[in-house]
Amino acid sequence: MNEFWADIVTFLSSEKIWNMTRAFILVIVGAAVAKLISLTLTKAAGEKLDSHGLMLLKRGSYYLIFVLFLFSALRELGFNLSVLLGAAGVLTVAVGFASQTSASNLISGLFLVAERPFTVGDVIRVGTTTGEVLSIDLLSVKLRTFDNLFVRIPNESLIKSEVTTVTRFPIRRLDIMVGVAYKEDLKNVRRVLAEVAEKNPLCLEEPKPLYIFQGFGDSSLDIQYSVWAKRENFLELKNSIHEEIKNAFDEQDIEIPFPHRTIYTGSATDPFPVTSVAHKQPD
Repeated sequence: MNEFWADIVTFLSSEKIWNMTRAFILVIVGAAVAKLISLTLTKAAGEKLDSHGLMLLKRGSYYLIFVLFLFSALRELGFNLSVLLGAAGVLTVAVGFASQTSASNLISGLFLVAERPFTVGDVIRVGTTTGEVLSIDLLSVKLRTFDNLFVRIPNESLIKSEVTTVTRFPIRRLDIMVGVAYKEDLKNVRRVLAEVAEKNPLCLEEPKPLYIFQGFGDSSLDIQYSVWAKRENFLELKNSIHEEIKNAFDEQDIEIPFPHRTIYTGSATDPFPVTSVAHKQPD
């Protein structure tokens, strides 16, 4: 019995158990210190970085500090760090060849972080997909579309594609395409459009509305009338001003034509005779 307790005392007093204890303490302390430093850095940079930048700073600082403590713990356990680093290098090369797509997305993600074409909360359009940015990760960007669908877009696709940030600027321009009949007075049309924009409270006075005569269409005089609105009022303005233009044109007897087709038989003035023939039923 005395020998049993003597063996236990010998084991507890051995250098190996103390190394394990120190390694365990280093891991626990490292996690606490890493969390404390990451929170401190996040608070210090709160006014200088956006939400995405703060998230990357918090994660990056935490894992960097924790890995340093983890290496120290492994050294306490007797591991040769040079061998581990060499093995990690070989493993990294092997994984790199096996996952070239992931590596490409990772590098593209770093470019997105550096360039910052959009941030979390922005609305972007990529191809036919439009949605709010939920997160910008190292491999992909997550979107939530307006019909509440979750879309994951690889970073490589974003780097190679045209990306439109809809909410980048505080104001947006709405281009309204209008066609009026050839008989209409364009000065009167322009005046009516200006009155509609002036009466709509969502239209901004600056920049001023833009009137552009686009040309002579097949059945109409084509006009572009562009007005500006605050970003948050854009959809409401788009829904309201078209109805207001239609009502104003009706009040002023301004015709919005539909496509016409005219048949001529050698003369531009004589009407083409049309004869209606009754179809007789057979006996």
